[in-house]
Amino acid sequence: MLDRLKKMFGADEAAADSPGHHSVDDLHLAAAVLLVETARMDDAIGEGERTMIVELVRSRFELSDEAVESVVELADQVAHDAVELSRFTRRIRDDFDHEERIEMIEMLWRVVYADGVVHDHEANLLRRVAGLLYVSDRESGEARKRAIA
Repeated sequence: MLDRLKKMFGADEAAADSPGHHSVDDLHLAAAVLLVETARMDDAIGEGERTMIVELVRSRFELSDEAVESVVELADQVAHDAVELSRFTRRIRDDFDHEERIEMIEMLWRVVYADGVVHDHEANLLRRVAGLLYVSDRESGEARKRAIA
């Protein structure tokens, strides 16, 4: 599975960007990269943040423990090398309906609050990602409140 995911974001990237070509694994990785990048905004992924990411990926996509670990591990590598996030937000925006995109923002807020501290860089990233996912500030704020609760 890890090799298949690496291939998707490596040599076959142009094919993966073609309209209508979105695999389930592709969505898992796109969501996981955004979660990992959110956790990395404060310069370190704490144990609480990593645990939250694993739980969110497992529960949202109903993956096995092995699949979750593979996706999160690859997401960490991809996020480390990524220059921009638009290819990941595009996949989510194209394949998730509006309610699912709001749920994605709520997941990101849960990662932000996993360490108990909201850093300016994390909040800024969430504003940018919400805009890229066409989630309004009001909807993002409501998702934030649900994440806190």
